Amino acid sequence: MAYTLRELADAASATLRGQGEVEIDAVAPLNRAGPRQVAYCASSRYRALIATSRAGALVLHRDDSDVFPGNALLCDDPRIAFARIARLLHPPGPIQPGRHPSAVIHESANVADSASIGPQAVIEAGAHIGDHVAVGSGAVVGERCTVGAFTRIEARAVIMHDCVIGERCVISPGAVIGGEGFGYVREADGRWTKVPQLGRVVIGNEVDVGANTTIDRGALGDTVIADGVKLDNLIQIAHNVKVGEDTAMAGCVGVAGSAVIGKRCMIAGGSGIMGHITVGDDVEVTAMSFLKGSVAGPGRYSSSLPAADADVWARNLGRFRHLDELARRLRRVEQTIKQILSGGNH
Repeated sequence: MAYTLRELADAASATLRGQGEVEIDAVAPLNRAGPRQVAYCASSRYRALIATSRAGALVLHRDDSDVFPGNALLCDDPRIAFARIARLLHPPGPIQPGRHPSAVIHESANVADSASIGPQAVIEAGAHIGDHVAVGSGAVVGERCTVGAFTRIEARAVIMHDCVIGERCVISPGAVIGGEGFGYVREADGRWTKVPQLGRVVIGNEVDVGANTTIDRGALGDTVIADGVKLDNLIQIAHNVKVGEDTAMAGCVGVAGSAVIGKRCMIAGGSGIMGHITVGDDVEVTAMSFLKGSVAGPGRYSSSLPAADADVWARNLGRFRHLDELARRLRRVEQTIKQILSGGNH
């Protein structure tokens, strides 16, 4: 569906410069956009591409309005404006109500007439599927689960028994919500005894869960993911974790059991969060970092070591192993200097 630039400017809360009646039907990269497409530039690194762009319009920061003579949508944050435009021009496919003949739906399940149940999907006893929910091919919604309106459960995602999924969520392919938490106690003879995981996973509204991400059910209480949380692919959320509103985590983050993460946090890829700690609101954790203790926030935290030349790293590692010895020698030198300066040797 096409929209005029004037309509797009209104949707993006941007200032229109140029021909408002021009129709746009798609978004595209800056260097490949054509006359009926819109592109954006949010970084000075790509400004060189603007002069040769054939886009029907560009989304630009107001300070960059002079670098492109054509149609433009001027705003304070081109990324946000472009995201709004992209959602308008490329909405998700419509939900086609109905139940595929190969779907298995328990007679006690409550499935809205407007829901879409895909091939070989399984809806177990007592589950409630809300209005306009889409359950993809091979997905499983377990016993007594609740799935809120307009939520999408993508292909082969699994929602285990008793879990709650809010409205307008996206559970991506292969995600597992409510799997058994990693709960064991060690016997005197060294063997492990499993602790039953009796809680649930409760997910709020407008939460996105990435492909193959796992969120374990609580041991006794619930694992809770609040409204607006965005989880990337291959994330592990352990039992009884609490994640606050609008927090985002990138791929391969691991959060250990009973950690509490505040609102609007940003956890970058590959980071680890220790169990039983509290992370305050508005905390940013940079890539490959490890939080071992609680942090109050707001703030930015890093602990990773960037890659270096292998020979340099080997030498530095050798020195690292002698840090305690070097620290003791340094303290002795400092004490000696203090004695000399204070006249202690005279």
